[in-house]
Amino acid sequence: MTGQPPRLRRVRDLTPTLDYRTIHGYRRAFRIAGTGPAILLIHGIGDNSTTWSAVQGALAQRFTVIAPDLLGHGRSDKPRADYSVAAYANGMRDLLSVLDIDRVTVVGHSLGGGVAMQFAYQFPQLVERLVLVGAGGVTKDVNVALRAASLPLGSEALALLRLPLVLPALQLLGRLGGAAFGSTGLGRDIPNMLRILADLPEPTASSAFARTLRAVVDWRGQVVTMLDRCYLTQSVPVQLVWGRCDSVIPVAHADLAHAAMPGSRLEIFEDSGHFPFHDDPDRFVEVVEHFIDSTEPAVYDQDYLRDLLRDGIREAAITGPVGTRVAVLDALGTDERSAT
Repeated sequence: MTGQPPRLRRVRDLTPTLDYRTIHGYRRAFRIAGTGPAILLIHGIGDNSTTWSAVQGALAQRFTVIAPDLLGHGRSDKPRADYSVAAYANGMRDLLSVLDIDRVTVVGHSLGGGVAMQFAYQFPQLVERLVLVGAGGVTKDVNVALRAASLPLGSEALALLRLPLVLPALQLLGRLGGAAFGSTGLGRDIPNMLRILADLPEPTASSAFARTLRAVVDWRGQVVTMLDRCYLTQSVPVQLVWGRCDSVIPVAHADLAHAAMPGSRLEIFEDSGHFPFHDDPDRFVEVVEHFIDSTEPAVYDQDYLRDLLRDGIREAAITGPVGTRVAVLDALGTDERSAT
């Protein structure tokens, strides 16, 4: 983004309140703070609403900020249920309805970015803006560790975390690895990976993690991608935020998403990994605030969306620097390439 907004002096942070609502028989946890226009913060796989703690209070100075624990995560129930991206989008719709919130700016990180895109696709009338942070679902490519974990033996291996000394040993190796890699992307991301890993030994948590992962990833990569529907965001302001050193979802995905969504903005955090809102929370808050201040909320127009769907994806919908379109088509894969 050109014209970097000035650093703002934070007067106070508002501490989010942990609250619960029971929807469809399952308890949903969420953290809420502030008043004003609504922002919905959606975390990634295996994570929970506390991941936003460095930015939620600051954003709450001007906005009503809701950070849910997705079903199967954090303090929310972890039933044997549907953990698809579409089901998560439905859950966000239901929670907002219960809270009597009609329109939101949706901020999604990692898997939450894919949920945010799906939410915008399913419920465009509820979306004012989209902020995608190191978002999953841009292309089929994904970290090899997630591919391995999606395999039957890979995800069942999570049960080993319940054995004595296994988790402490992994945490020790992780700390050593973090020190070895220093400020590189992997070095920055390892502490967060260990934090997420620490919640998985609990049986219902590991089961929910495995079901969620298998809904979006298999051994070949991400099953659900968004490039074929990105053109539907033409009427929605979109801000992309990525860490240059992201070791989970490479920054090349940001370039592809930016090319596939004309009019989107792209902000790269040069020294950040997969969690730019952890690495530089002040800058992240400033980017989000500037994006909201400098854009008008999307206006829901059913006729316009109908026309977009009838026309379908066209070559002009994916533009960018020389070679970008070829890269996008390669990322889509052979079937999508021929369809386009």
